[in-house]
Amino acid sequence: MFNFYKSNKIYYLSSMALAGPVVISQLGHTLVQTADTIIVGQFAGTISLAAVSLVHSVFMVVLVIGLGIAFGLTPLIAQENGRSNYQECAKLLSNSFWLNIISAIILFLAVYYGSMYAMQHADQDPEVVKTAKPYLLILSLSILPLMVFNTFKQFAEGLGFTKQAMNITIWGNVLNVVLAIILVKGMFGIEPMGVRGVGIATLIDRILMMAVMAWYVLSSKNFKRYIQHFSIRFIDFSRIKQVLKIGAPVAMQFVFEIGAFAGAALIAGKIGATEQAAHQTAITLAAMTYMMASGIASAATIKIGNSFGNKNYFRLQKFATVSYHLVIVFMLICALIFAVFNQYLPYIISKDLTVIAMAAPLLIIAGMFQLFDGTQVVGLGVLRGMGDVNIPTFITFFAYWVVGLPVAYYLGIELQIGVKGIWYGLTLGLLTSSVLLFLRYRYMIQKKLITQVDLSLH
Repeated sequence: MFNFYKSNKIYYLSSMALAGPVVISQLGHTLVQTADTIIVGQFAGTISLAAVSLVHSVFMVVLVIGLGIAFGLTPLIAQENGRSNYQECAKLLSNSFWLNIISAIILFLAVYYGSMYAMQHADQDPEVVKTAKPYLLILSLSILPLMVFNTFKQFAEGLGFTKQAMNITIWGNVLNVVLAIILVKGMFGIEPMGVRGVGIATLIDRILMMAVMAWYVLSSKNFKRYIQHFSIRFIDFSRIKQVLKIGAPVAMQFVFEIGAFAGAALIAGKIGATEQAAHQTAITLAAMTYMMASGIASAATIKIGNSFGNKNYFRLQKFATVSYHLVIVFMLICALIFAVFNQYLPYIISKDLTVIAMAAPLLIIAGMFQLFDGTQVVGLGVLRGMGDVNIPTFITFFAYWVVGLPVAYYLGIELQIGVKGIWYGLTLGLLTSSVLLFLRYRYMIQKKLITQVDLSLH
């Protein structure tokens, strides 16, 4: 392993330099939810914390559809930039902008009409549902600015510019935390808003992040060669279809995974509000490490997409291997932290001793599935860079909805193991996804190498 690192040091350093800012940017999405959870858990009580869990379980499914559609732009930009096709990059940006606007409107309507109904008919605590409704509505309004922000973010990251989105995300999260505390507690003469306060803070934060990210891309000299061909009046349905062809399967991959965790939250809610709050406490902490791994996967998509665009399969293999190594090391460290500090980490989220006692053993299980969670998301990132999204989408569906979630329900409800049983099922789903995605990558790269050899012989 050390000898491999020495001979491939340039690939490790290049991947880490790109991945670092992407990790922080990706983490930003989760940190908004994490900050909301912590503030509500500390200042608003267990019912409000359970309401946040319910809203996030429903809203995140809708949100990741939007994020997946927006992400469809990144590998295409990386591939076209690898071919030095700057005009095509600008045209893809123009059409991705309109695709994301339309998607945001559809997703808002889906939340408003669908999620409200789902919460009321999911056998949840009525007091939790009543508390959750206003938060869900306000949070749903933030989908539009978030989608526009991601349009320009994914464009910049596809070209390898990742630090700017990181900086905007950091300052946005600071603003979100400050506003949320002021509004939830009721400071400076403002009446305490409870759960509604964190929703309003998130909405303001995302509007400002959208404006700053768009201004950066459209005015920076780094993008001058691309933006001179950009116009929101340029609409080409073939290019919209091209972005959607990648974005829609990526969105479904997100939905199948996040949806499984949302389903797990609903299963926990069937057991009780305290169990649901404990699940939310543990999953919030685990989600932070997942989003960091997701950042490494996004960097892999960019590097591999660029290599795939200029048909440098040797370089592609190097970046794929390096990405797997980085995420394995990172997730093993996270697993160790979760295992050692499982009794203390839940205090970050909740003050309820019953919730803390129930969440602590879940972090031991989270330590177990960290490795599988990291390797499966990198597998998805590697395959996206190669433009392979359809089979991986089926793999995620099989792993989470045929294996993971049914086992979680059986262990948690039927065998009455409780929340721990639910998490054992999720772990099995992650393991299944990780193994199958790695096998898919090996098949795809061997296929490309054989094709390249055949072409060289002729």
